[in-house]
Amino acid sequence: MGSPPDEPERSNSEGPQHQVRFAQGFWLAETACTQALWEAVMGENPSEFKGEENPVENVNWNDAKRFIEKINRLHPGLELRLPSEAEWEYAYRAGTTTPFWFGSELTTDKANYDGNNPYTGGPKGEYRKKTVPARHFQPNPWGLYQMHGNVWEWCEDAWHDSYEGAPEDSQPWKTGGDQGQAVLRGGSWIRHGRSLRSAYRDLDPRDDADILGRNGFRLARGPELKPAQPGGAGAASGQPERGTSEADPRQRRRR
Repeated sequence: MGSPPDEPERSNSEGPQHQVRFAQGFWLAETACTQALWEAVMGENPSEFKGEENPVENVNWNDAKRFIEKINRLHPGLELRLPSEAEWEYAYRAGTTTPFWFGSELTTDKANYDGNNPYTGGPKGEYRKKTVPARHFQPNPWGLYQMHGNVWEWCEDAWHDSYEGAPEDSQPWKTGGDQGQAVLRGGSWIRHGRSLRSAYRDLDPRDDADILGRNGFRLARGPELKPAQPGGAGAASGQPERGTSEADPRQRRRR
């Protein structure tokens, strides 16, 4: 977990690189939570860029937790949650060690980001200025769509400036750090290419009023995959289905 010291455009918050061990498996939705699923559960749609198959956005960490609490109440046995940061990076990488699961080069035909600001001198590309459907691009080798770009995805963890003292067992890091801020991963449609790297980390206040359509989330379940009650699994997988160096980020607010 994390990036090696020689990875181009890395941030100090991505170190030290360290090993995390998973004692049990977990489930992660193959897409970010879509607007269709959010609206089916919550009865409204806060998103800036409307589209049933687009990821829900304008969602802060507390909003995501309220959604999870409600869907779990409606469908006992699902036991859905946010992923830990370690789970998120493990799933993004899908067994790879490069900056992106598809290698070391990034282009806008592989992900949705600000193509005017490519990664480490790569070619410029399209800047769509909005989200796209959750399955718009090729999934990673584990069947997970757009963990890079489109919308930032909330993790369970509180923000820490580095991995010094981080858990080694894949659990969310909830103690210490900045308890008012939660971890975001994956980059977004409005961000530079470097923010889509496997190891890149960012943060926002848990109650942040995101008015630019940047922040969403992806559902997790586990640590082991438990059987759902009848009717529960269908409700959870109605849209997301299962799939097996810049400055201190606190100084950056334009995600």
